[in-house]
Amino acid sequence: MPTRARARRFRAGLSATALTAAALGALLPSAQAAGGSETGEQHLQRQLDRLVAQEDGPPGAIAVLTRGDRTRVYTSGVGDLATGRPPHLDDHMRIASIAKAFSGAVALRLVAQGLLSLDDTIGSRLPAQPAAWHAVTLRQLLQHTSGLPDFSGSPEFQRIVRADPRHVFDSRSLLGFVANEPLLFVPGTLYEYSNSDNIAVALMAEAVTGRPYEELLRELVYRPLALHRTSLPSGHTLPRPFLHGYDVTPPEPPEDISEAISASGAWASGGIVSTPRDLGAFIRGYGGPALLSPEVREEQFAFRPGDSSEPAGPGTNAAGLAIFQYTTRCGVLYGHTGNTPGYTQLAATTPDGSRSLTFTINTQTSKSIKPALLARLRTVQEDFACALLKDRH
Repeated sequence: MPTRARARRFRAGLSATALTAAALGALLPSAQAAGGSETGEQHLQRQLDRLVAQEDGPPGAIAVLTRGDRTRVYTSGVGDLATGRPPHLDDHMRIASIAKAFSGAVALRLVAQGLLSLDDTIGSRLPAQPAAWHAVTLRQLLQHTSGLPDFSGSPEFQRIVRADPRHVFDSRSLLGFVANEPLLFVPGTLYEYSNSDNIAVALMAEAVTGRPYEELLRELVYRPLALHRTSLPSGHTLPRPFLHGYDVTPPEPPEDISEAISASGAWASGGIVSTPRDLGAFIRGYGGPALLSPEVREEQFAFRPGDSSEPAGPGTNAAGLAIFQYTTRCGVLYGHTGNTPGYTQLAATTPDGSRSLTFTINTQTSKSIKPALLARLRTVQEDFACALLKDRH
């Protein structure tokens, strides 16, 4: 059992960043189990092992490289310290802010269907929201240039979460925590990553369809991409089996916090649960051509150079519409990252959707939480990105 002091530290550490295409083909043996038959594979495995071996590093990691119908799984450490079970391709896990790409997928599919426009405003679709926000457009929400204050950083939201991390929120009322606050800047003039943006996106999708966001996810994203182990829960429990997430604070032993928080406080901004297999299928469909029309993709890929996901992904980052461009030393990938207590995530794909990388560690890191670990993580992620892009024509 965690000590009272440990529990207090965990609650104090909950912050805005915390709440913040067919099935895969032939599965190749784990590089760890096979020992790596090539120098490149041995290098990747060694990099993953070194990441896990860091004193404040994750208990485990899993990286999945998919090229067409061939998938290579690299694992290191454990997905469950209690049993010693390694991470697995079909383990459920919190995908954190990669959920923002899912809300982007819903909205952009509705744009392709003519039910939404990227120029639709909060005032036109959500007139009950504060009048000061009414000029904000869907495009600005998707690109984090809206200026909406972040609900997850509000003092009252933080007070509730720290007192009871499993508190079940009314997800559709989350913006109420900042309803009395002005915009942070004139919409469209600056970039500021905000969890409020994707809550508003989901509410706009509900407003134009008259259907729950969870239902829209199933119809517009899960079914077309054959995502069989992806869901948006409202409580704190995870489907079994799951990759356990840990608070790693040396010199104390890692604390299992997999089910410490309620997904209701993140909802469309970070509440989705998925698996490495499903996450790879999603990002290939969303970042590739399978899910959206060429016209919508052109809008999606209007990138703002230098604006990063949270945490930053490998290489140089640029922000599109609910997707980021990662320009590595070996080429370009499209994707999204995320972090939440117990988990840090990356999902990325080649622009043609034929190759993907998912990279998961079971502890949290960001620019404010263990920044040195994040720097190391991004270096390793870029090595895996280069392996994915190797021999690509």
